[in-house]
Amino acid sequence: MSTLALTINRRTVDLRPEPRTSLADVVRDHLDLTGTHLGCEHGVCGACTVLIDGVPARSCITFAAACEGAAVTTIEGLDDDEIATELRAAFTREHALQCGYCTPGMLVSARDLVLRLPEADEQAIRIGMSGNLCRCTGYVGIVRAVMSVIAARRARGIQPVVGGGRTTLGPAGSGHGAAEAALRVAAPSAAASVAAALPAAAIADFAPAATIEQAFEVQHPPADVAALFADVAAVAACLPGVALTNAGDPNRIEGEIRVQVGPIAAQFAGIARIESAGDGHSGRIIGTGNDRRSRSSTQGEIRYRLTPRSEGRATRVDLTIGYSLTGLLAQVGRSGLVRDLARRLVDQFAANLERKLSGETVGPAQAAQHLNGLALLLGLIRARLPRWLGGTSRR
Repeated sequence: MSTLALTINRRTVDLRPEPRTSLADVVRDHLDLTGTHLGCEHGVCGACTVLIDGVPARSCITFAAACEGAAVTTIEGLDDDEIATELRAAFTREHALQCGYCTPGMLVSARDLVLRLPEADEQAIRIGMSGNLCRCTGYVGIVRAVMSVIAARRARGIQPVVGGGRTTLGPAGSGHGAAEAALRVAAPSAAASVAAALPAAAIADFAPAATIEQAFEVQHPPADVAALFADVAAVAACLPGVALTNAGDPNRIEGEIRVQVGPIAAQFAGIARIESAGDGHSGRIIGTGNDRRSRSSTQGEIRYRLTPRSEGRATRVDLTIGYSLTGLLAQVGRSGLVRDLARRLVDQFAANLERKLSGETVGPAQAAQHLNGLALLLGLIRARLPRWLGGTSRR
């Protein structure tokens, strides 16, 4: 059993939990931080919500081992936090709690909304808090409490932080949050204006929260593939769900990407930058985007490398995809599901790329961005069935 190093409420701890142990069980059973409550233990009710590196996450469906080196903040770690203090007062004033079982998770999620929402919008707050369930209050007092704190802070001139999540705790607006100064911008009034509102610093280098490596082969020489990769519009046509709105400047490409898995849909509007080597056989795309409806943000990069195969008649394309996701979608997303979704999107991209290089038209039907939820589930079962039966699965 290996040692797990974590920072819990700004205190470094070394633990030896079993690999299957959830983060919720670690903070409750190993550290006696019982303010983190367990309700459904399926990531649905939100009672177990904590901050992982400043981002709200469900601790009941997060393996503790996956948090190696991370900074975790439970409700106890927010005792002296300015926003949490204002929220506790507002919850009391608006009668936003009764039994109190859901309240710790409510406060953690509400704190993220106070940081990010530009104004006290009731609908946006209800959407943002929809992942936290309460059996007592009817939610009216909770929504009023969050609205009152947002309104009061904006009236004092404290601006929202785009992207949610901060690397350190402290009063928003004080500069104590290391990510705060770099990410504060005027909030967009519509999804189409998100890209225009994002500053150039938003597509600077970043440390991805997760990385996926994948490779595929196309039956065309590297020079042809490199020439296509140099055509931004052609590459976008092969990427499922991508629509460009401005591709004139390779340092600031604007567009949207829409992904849907069953009932879960997101439309990220943002900007990207393209870098490539002199021969065009390697490079990367780095970008950032916001989903207005869920108030979620993502940063990502795709590094590619082209290698000749079959005496130069074919090309192997190696991709390294790094990403970070914050906001409501990050609270309910499972890393395994995101990885499987990314692999299927890359498979679709490879098929579209082959068609494009062969001179075929890649239309909406080929560049379909909606993945059927049942088909995704069946795909996961097919991929993992050999392992369950004692064999090995192909990754």
